[in-house]
Amino acid sequence: MSSNVPIGATNVTAPTPQNTPMQHAPISAGLSRPTVPDITEDKEEEDEEDEDEPVGSSLQSAAMLGLVQGKLQSLIGRSSGYVESLPDDVKRSVEALKGVQLQQNELHNKFKRECLELEKKYNDLQAPLYERRNAVLSGAAPPTTEEIEAGEKQSAEDDEDYTPLPKDSTAASAIPEFWLTALRNHIGLSELITDRDAAALKHVIDIRLSYLDNLSQLDAKPGFKITFLFSPNEFFENETLEKTYYYQEKAGYFGDMAYDHAVGTEIKWKEDKDLTKEFEIKKQRNKTTNRTRVVRKSRPTESFFNFFTPPTPPGEEAIANGDIEEEELEELEEKVEMDYQIGEDLKEKIIPHAIDYFTGKALEYDLMDEDEDAFEDLDDEDEDDFDDESDSDAPAPVKRRGGKGAARNGGDKVNPEECKQQ
Repeated sequence: MSSNVPIGATNVTAPTPQNTPMQHAPISAGLSRPTVPDITEDKEEEDEEDEDEPVGSSLQSAAMLGLVQGKLQSLIGRSSGYVESLPDDVKRSVEALKGVQLQQNELHNKFKRECLELEKKYNDLQAPLYERRNAVLSGAAPPTTEEIEAGEKQSAEDDEDYTPLPKDSTAASAIPEFWLTALRNHIGLSELITDRDAAALKHVIDIRLSYLDNLSQLDAKPGFKITFLFSPNEFFENETLEKTYYYQEKAGYFGDMAYDHAVGTEIKWKEDKDLTKEFEIKKQRNKTTNRTRVVRKSRPTESFFNFFTPPTPPGEEAIANGDIEEEELEELEEKVEMDYQIGEDLKEKIIPHAIDYFTGKALEYDLMDEDEDAFEDLDDEDEDDFDDESDSDAPAPVKRRGGKGAARNGGDKVNPEECKQQ
């Protein structure tokens, strides 16, 4: 279905599409007016008319606009009657195209499954490198001269002021709090890790990625698993904590694998060490006997370890029956989306690029992604606030990017990607 509504078309030979467009109708952009002002009209006169317009009239127009938009929202997905009015021969062609589309969908599902199998293949090929990484960072094995030289070469490319290390020793030496530092240097996860969590996350030995073995079974839910390995600690009995993400059996409407649900390990907390709860001790006095007692109450609190108790997506039946209020549904959907995004970031970013998150180098790229998302399209009113300098011979100023990430990696260092201000 096209996202463009041919309002200005002068030679319309077919009725409207079967369904009302999913986006809001562009009434607020002025397209509801019966005529279009001539481009030669004096803009100053328009501004004066806007200033003289009563406040009550503006409020009334806004209220009317809201009513019309609400009405259009109720029309979303409703048939315009066009397809139903077609001759039977044409309808048969329409149904035939649906059959062709089903064949396309089946092929695309196989393609996405094979993509997951390819990811699994190369994840398995990287397993020896992940084992080597763990051996070096844990101090179980010393780094080789070749590994050090390759790392120093990369450091010199990243920072022209880099000073090579003395070559007098290659002894094994563990990197303290490696995974805690890497996790805290991720923009999203840093907001979830409390000081109490940090004491437990210092015991992370390794974080591993694996794919489910049912990728070739088209009727089974594919997915991946994130495994946290811990050394003995004062907080819980588990040596490993796992989180498994499941996709739906078939790819989503627009081709990507659609998230279905997640399952986490039940944490066996030691007494009074549950980081997902806060405990409060109160004294209560009996009004009749004047005796006192101590009551210990717990309440949920924010913690990274809530990650292993994922939110449950609402069922279609519950949504259809209206069992969940709209506000509650939106809040739950946000939690599910964030939970899935954390899993994807662990899979795609932190695990394969752990050293870059430890040093902070990866922050430069994370901040770049955030900067791109922060830009919005300018409308005509916004553009009027800026002078046109296209005739100027002066070069446009360079916008430096990298923000805090660049600062953490060394003072005046600037990310190589630069763009000119528009």
